[in-house]
Amino acid sequence: MSLFSIFYYLLLSVIYILAIPYLIFKSKGSKYKKAIPAKFFLNNNSKFKENGIWFHSCSMGETKAIKPLIENYKHSANISVITNTGFDEALSITSNVRYLPFEIFLPFWINKQKVLVVMEAELWYMLFLFAKKKGAKTFLINARISDKSYKSYKMFSFFYRKIFKNIDKVFAQSDVDKKRLEELGASNVEVIGNIKLAQLPTKKLDLPKPAGVLITAASTHENEEALILNSYKKQQGKLVIVPRHPERFHKVDLLINEYIKNKNISYHRYSLKEDFDSDIILVDKMGILNDIYAISDVVVLGGAFEKIGGHNPIEPAFFSCKIISGKNIFNQKSLFDCIKNYYLIENDELEDYLDNIKNLDKAILTKAGSMEPIIKEINKWL
Repeated sequence: MSLFSIFYYLLLSVIYILAIPYLIFKSKGSKYKKAIPAKFFLNNNSKFKENGIWFHSCSMGETKAIKPLIENYKHSANISVITNTGFDEALSITSNVRYLPFEIFLPFWINKQKVLVVMEAELWYMLFLFAKKKGAKTFLINARISDKSYKSYKMFSFFYRKIFKNIDKVFAQSDVDKKRLEELGASNVEVIGNIKLAQLPTKKLDLPKPAGVLITAASTHENEEALILNSYKKQQGKLVIVPRHPERFHKVDLLINEYIKNKNISYHRYSLKEDFDSDIILVDKMGILNDIYAISDVVVLGGAFEKIGGHNPIEPAFFSCKIISGKNIFNQKSLFDCIKNYYLIENDELEDYLDNIKNLDKAILTKAGSMEPIIKEINKWL
C-alpha cells in the first residue's frame, strides 16, 4: 500500500472507532437493524465466492436500472448495495447479495473477481483499489458529474485522481460528463448515454383508471406533501400521494387526516382499500409506482420542491404523463434532458399549475442509452 493508502486507512479507522457508539444506537432502529450490523460489523455479510462478476450500486433506483445488465450474467453475478431498498431489489435478481462493508473492512473482505462494475457516483477508494489488486477489471458505468457537484469534485480533485487510477474504463452519460471526468483524472472514457433509458419502464399490474383527472404526487419528501395538499382542490381531480420512504407513511397519513378536517374531501389508504375511489389516496405500498403512472394524467414529481435533487422523470414521461416538478433537479438534470414538455416551477406556483392542468403538454421521451458497449467490455474479461 502507498503512504496515501495507509494514511487514508488509519484516518477511516479513527473515524470508525469514534462512531461505534452511534452506530450501535442507530442499529436498534428497525430501518437499520440489518444494514448497520452488516456494513459496519460484518454481521451476516460474508465474502462473495471468487471469480464472479461483481456489480455494485447504491439504492433501489440504481439497482433496478442495471437489472437488465446483470441478467446477462445472472449465474455468476454478485451484487453489493448500500441501502435497504437496494438490497431488497437486488434479491429479486439473485441471492448473491451483500451490503458493501465500510471501507476499512474492504482490504480483507474483497476477494478475486473477474470484473467489478460500479454504478454512477459510488466512488469508494478502497473498493476500486483492492478489487484491482485482487485481479478484477474495474468499470464505472453511467458516470456523470452534475452542475451542482462539479465544484466540490474539483475541490477534492487530488483524491478523485487517486480513485480513477484504479478504474480501467468509464462509461459516461454525456460529452460534458466525459470532459469533467477527465479533468478529475479519469481515462479511457466512453460516452454511451444514460443507461437508465436502455430499458423502457414496465408495468406489473393493469390498474383500473378512475373517471376524471388523476394527479399523482410521486416520491414526495418532508414538507412536499403539505405543499401539494395546500395547492390541491377537489375540482382539479383525484390526488394520489406516494411518499418516497415507507417509514413516513404514518406521518403522511396523519397530515392528510388533519388536512381534510371540515372539508368535503374523501380519503383512504391504499393498503386498506386497493382502489382510487376517494378524492385523496395515500399509496402506502411499495413497487407499484409505474402501474400508477400508467393511469395518471399528471405527475407532481417530488424531491425537487425541497433541496433533495429531484427524482427520475423518465418513467412518468414514458407513460405520457404531464410532469410538474420543483426546480431543485440537480441530481436528475441529465434525465430531464432526455425528455421534452415538463414544467419546473417555484413552490408558490403549484396551485396555479394544478388549476391549469388541461393546458399543460404531455411529456415525451427524446433520447436513449445503450448497455451494449458495457456488455461488450465485460465479455472481454470472462
